[in-house]
Amino acid sequence: MPSFDIVSKTDLAEVDNALANMTREMSQRYDFKNSQSRIERNGAEITLNADDELKLKQMHELLQGHFARRKIDVGVIDYKPLEKAAGQAVRQKALIRQGIDRELAKRLVKEVKDGKFKVQVTVQGDELRISGKKRDDLQAVIQHIKGLPIELPLQYVNFRE
Repeated sequence: MPSFDIVSKTDLAEVDNALANMTREMSQRYDFKNSQSRIERNGAEITLNADDELKLKQMHELLQGHFARRKIDVGVIDYKPLEKAAGQAVRQKALIRQGIDRELAKRLVKEVKDGKFKVQVTVQGDELRISGKKRDDLQAVIQHIKGLPIELPLQYVNFRE
């Protein structure tokens, strides 16, 4: 019985490369001269430290640009609220979303069921497995899910006959 998995994974090595390139660019840019702005990653959490909100906004643009260059979808970044630090300095945490959360999994299962596809959907931890009798049914499900307005980037992997 053919099947495939729907996952949402981000390559953290590529994230590290993007952050290293961003740090290098910040050290060379004129508007970041004599600035205490920095970016660091700890696990799936990125911390942006900036001198003021303008520099933080520029760091957001740099981060998104470097992610795009490394072919990382910027939809994986979940920005947390801004925090004030000493003086005018600001700090912001951003999470790199990995896996499909329970709420999105329920929504995807409901969408597939409402589409009347002849497939079975099972939730396996932070991924979904879709199986059916015909390959065409599975491809129709993929096209249906790609057409949905989902902010989290999804990958369709492990296609088996």
